[in-house]
Amino acid sequence: MTDVLAPGAVIGILGGGQLGRMLSVAASRLGFICHIFEPGAEPPAGQVAHRVTTASYDDEAALRAFAEAVDVITYEFENIPTSALDLLEGLRPIRPGREALRVSQDRLVEKNFLADLGLQTAPFANVETRADLDAALATIGAPSILKTRRFGYDGKGQARIMQDADADDAFASMAGAPSVLEGFVNFSHEVSVIAARGLNGEISCYDPGENVHKDGILHTTTVPANLKSPQRMDAVLLAAKILNALEYVGVMGVELFVTPGGLIVNEIAPRVHNSGHWTQNGCVVDQFEQHIRAVVGWPLGDGQRHSDVEMLNLIGDDVDQVPEFAKEPNSAIHLYGKAEVKAGRKMGHLNRRTGPAN
Repeated sequence: MTDVLAPGAVIGILGGGQLGRMLSVAASRLGFICHIFEPGAEPPAGQVAHRVTTASYDDEAALRAFAEAVDVITYEFENIPTSALDLLEGLRPIRPGREALRVSQDRLVEKNFLADLGLQTAPFANVETRADLDAALATIGAPSILKTRRFGYDGKGQARIMQDADADDAFASMAGAPSVLEGFVNFSHEVSVIAARGLNGEISCYDPGENVHKDGILHTTTVPANLKSPQRMDAVLLAAKILNALEYVGVMGVELFVTPGGLIVNEIAPRVHNSGHWTQNGCVVDQFEQHIRAVVGWPLGDGQRHSDVEMLNLIGDDVDQVPEFAKEPNSAIHLYGKAEVKAGRKMGHLNRRTGPAN
């Protein structure tokens, strides 16, 4: 099978949420067909993709049939069971590759990987027992934050330890899951770099965006970020170093803390990323098309920003304001097709063009 796919080829996407939806839209513009594999019924991506397989990740027959119906496989989230990947990998190329998933699925593995590259991270320690937590606190101290090593997102699976007396409750909240203690970082703000690497090793990075969170969930991303030119260059070079070390193919989100002592890597996400949604209305080739280009072996597009943009996540009842948002000039609404509104649920986002890029 050739590495470079022509229009008409079928891209298999593991996961049918909003990222899978927007990947499918981007793929369709380039003439590709998307086939979603998703355990949940009627996923958002299913409204725009050509085909959906509804089955669990332990259904070997369904996984095999899915793989045989596609030309390449990608994914919209990290926590895909290893057993499913083992089966799929023997049948079709998976891009990004397994090493990126192995690293990103476990916070401790990820921290060690970044440290081995010579990149700065928050102080961290493995915690599997109550005694481990005491030892970690003795070294790292409080305030700090205890996080499950796997399956955490949007602030879930985390407990703050503001003083040693909080340790019992924090440890109990992990419910026995292996965890990592991270020391607090004295940072002025958070930025993220959306970076892509092609099959031939070429790299293209978007301008860093500045992120603001509310209740552990991304609230806004603003571009350009508040960075000096050397910091901006450091952020891009740092992201490229991670991509090359993983021999990565596709788009990755790299979250960074800006500190007086330099940039500290918070985490990496081996997929298109919420903080990159601004690219849909700030660049000719957005992060979703860029990811599709990479996984099908096409040349990467120009990620140059033509507009300044503020991306606003629409969380829960925020979606009720869409009629008002629709009246705003220079604003683009992106809704995810989710029928049920829930607190903390991402229902869509708004990209406000705030001016031409300088």
